Amino acid sequence: MFEFIRTHRRVTMFLLFLLVVPSFVFFGLESYTSMSTRDTELASVKGEPVTAQEFSRVHTNQLEQYRAMLGGQFDPALVDTPQVRQRLLDQLIDQRVVATAAVEGRYSVSDETLRRTIATIPAVQVDGRFSAERYREALAGQGLTPAMFEAGLRRDLATAQVLEPVGVSSYVPEVVLASVQAALSEQRTLRLRAFSADAFRKDITVSDADVKTWYDANGKELEVPEHVSAEYVVLDEAVATQGITVSDADIADYYKNNASRFGREERRRASHILIEAPASADQATRDAARAKAESLAKEAAANPDSFAELARKNSQDSGSAASGGDLGWVSRNMLVEPVEKAIYGLKQGEVSGVVQSNFGFHVIRLTELQAADVKPLADVREQIVTEIKKQQAGTRFSELAKQFTNAAGQGDSLQPAADALRVQVRKASGITRTGLLDAADAGADAASASKDVNLLNDPRVREALFSQEVLRDKQNSRVMELSAGQLVAVRAGALTPAQVPPLEKVSASIRDRLVDERAGEAARKAGEAALAELKAAPVGDAPEGFGQPVTVSRQDPGALSRQALEAVMRLPSATLPAYAGAADGGNFVITRLEKVEAGTVTPQQQAALREQISQAWGQAEQQAVIQQLRQRYDVRVLPAAKAAVEGEAQTN
Repeated sequence: MFEFIRTHRRVTMFLLFLLVVPSFVFFGLESYTSMSTRDTELASVKGEPVTAQEFSRVHTNQLEQYRAMLGGQFDPALVDTPQVRQRLLDQLIDQRVVATAAVEGRYSVSDETLRRTIATIPAVQVDGRFSAERYREALAGQGLTPAMFEAGLRRDLATAQVLEPVGVSSYVPEVVLASVQAALSEQRTLRLRAFSADAFRKDITVSDADVKTWYDANGKELEVPEHVSAEYVVLDEAVATQGITVSDADIADYYKNNASRFGREERRRASHILIEAPASADQATRDAARAKAESLAKEAAANPDSFAELARKNSQDSGSAASGGDLGWVSRNMLVEPVEKAIYGLKQGEVSGVVQSNFGFHVIRLTELQAADVKPLADVREQIVTEIKKQQAGTRFSELAKQFTNAAGQGDSLQPAADALRVQVRKASGITRTGLLDAADAGADAASASKDVNLLNDPRVREALFSQEVLRDKQNSRVMELSAGQLVAVRAGALTPAQVPPLEKVSASIRDRLVDERAGEAARKAGEAALAELKAAPVGDAPEGFGQPVTVSRQDPGALSRQALEAVMRLPSATLPAYAGAADGGNFVITRLEKVEAGTVTPQQQAALREQISQAWGQAEQQAVIQQLRQRYDVRVLPAAKAAVEGEAQTN
């Protein structure tokens, strides 16, 4: 609902993070001032430094959090960027600012509040109750004593009180809510006329000189990043199962010992009529319910084919009455014991007497019965062969893994590892620090075109290939477990530095690019000229070339691009029709706005919108308070901060 309203929820479960996910926390001001004065200063708050050492510590903790959350998909190149480091530094400064305000404001937390807070942390609870043993274990896992943790938590709770009056969410004035709600739900009816770049493409010419000029001016855009070729050896299930044979005797024994797995238990399908009489009902109510059930049981027994109709008219089980009391296929331990016992005591088509349960009184009919049976060996032979191979491969995999690790550890070649596994050393090219090159740029053995593309693009594999040990020292990587049942070791080959391809290799793609750009420009000019004519022409019926009317809103833009939607939503509605134009990729779209109507919003949508705006409002107020505190405490970001954000800072 209202998805374009983007809110960022404040992290309120920081207590859990303290115990489960290592994170940086607010420090007392005394710990800041005790830092070495020789450490590089990135910023200052009220004259006290925020140091490179502090930043490095929280930066490392953040990367470890990402590593723990993402596992094998953790890629430092994606999560350790200047933008992320800038946000981290801003957060560190903001925390120092709020901590300073807490000290000056003499905020404190009582022992009782501290105890209650700790008791509510899920990580230290057993069956929903605080566990002193779990508490000590959780702290020990983080290298903390209770005294250390409680002192830090007391500071954090006190610091949190600084922004508590502002809150995560705030009251939203009704006029604001109404305005946003109206803008979101407003519906606009329009027609479209598109000027496609494809219609102009045939008239575009691009000379060799044009291609050369673009290459000289923009060739850097085509630069192929530094990349490496690789050799690698893989141990997986396919390798572990190769050469394994399964005899007929093995198959027969497996079938005999696992016959129950290849069969089907008896299944019964039943219907019932329920006359409710809970245990809390008085005796008169229960007697009346039983009498009605007995009457229905007699009627159903006399005419079993009428059971479904009797259930529809009389059963008080809302879940099955409409379907004639059908309970579906029933297996053991699915239903309450008296009902299940009755079902398994009936013959197909037979109607039971009255059966009592905690829900009331039942009348039951067994409508269908499937006897237990066992699939013939021929039907499950392939399944058995596969399962036996997997079992044998599991044992063999462990043995091969040891041989693989020992052979790969020789360091100067992967051939011994391949020989140990009886496989070939595989080759791949075009592997960069952040991904895989297109096959056209990678050349022969392109990793991006390999059946092992996911393996080769795994961040751990790329990180290993560009490590000092593998890339510079020409050693084998360690054996890496990428997933359960998949081990790999890699070895770096030739390193190709970043370079711009020669003109002859990229001239065709440059030519296509110039044709696209010029065709798009021609479409834009034609569209803008037509738009100017439409705006100057007298108001009338929709001119030729416009499609059928469509209705859009900010919530439901239909097939409109974001640019076209924004253009039509900006049009004033006082005088209609009105025209707007917008680029849409390489095309140009003219919209003719013909009608504007107020939309409708359900109470649920209105409540959700109020909550979203309230949270966004609260976030904005909190940021405003922090900005005021930054000014009060004379926050200064020093030149060394730029190097830290760019990943170049060094601590002393």
